[in-house]
Amino acid sequence: MANEHYFSSSPGSELKPRTVHVRIAGVDRDVITAGGVFSPDRIDTGTQVLLASVPPPPPGGNLLDLGCGWGPIALTLATESPHATVWAVDVNERALDLVRANAEKLSMTNVNAVLPQDVPDDVVFTTLWSNPPIRVGKNELHGLLERWLPRVEIGSDAWLVVQRNLGSDSLHRWLQARFPEDFSVVRAATNKGYRVLRARRRTGMTAPIEVIEPD
Repeated sequence: MANEHYFSSSPGSELKPRTVHVRIAGVDRDVITAGGVFSPDRIDTGTQVLLASVPPPPPGGNLLDLGCGWGPIALTLATESPHATVWAVDVNERALDLVRANAEKLSMTNVNAVLPQDVPDDVVFTTLWSNPPIRVGKNELHGLLERWLPRVEIGSDAWLVVQRNLGSDSLHRWLQARFPEDFSVVRAATNKGYRVLRARRRTGMTAPIEVIEPD
């Protein structure tokens, strides 16, 4: 099933681990991937655009990779912020196993790869980075963001990458309409057909953030 990585807690395909050569935080790495998760053969273009567009993550606190897959975002966060706690969250058990295996392989002890319900309710995040699962459908996606965006700390940022042809601009409008008092949402970057949206949790004294004009 082409989209089983979006919906299945336990993919039905046979587990066949493979080693893939990728670049994580500027360093060439060998990581473990497998079928039944998102983009098992490489770091997908959207994630590459996100990672090239965001500033360095906060040095401490709790950092969230929402919809982590095999872990390219979580591993980047863990590399760049070794004193922070990185939460790699996914519904796909195989993906979480791969994140754990990759964190161990790369000697990263600050990664927690967990199901959504296993994140303690009192944990809040100093940043959220995500290539969200757009193909789950609008209602599921909106529910996902309604659950996690309110857990971003005041004054902190959430970064989302979405393909333009898969509704990045409509998601941008929805975020502005859904969280008008809580978040300032702008397009922070556009590249290779993807938009990077930056949602900053308002403080009441939040400085203006750069807006990328529409194409």
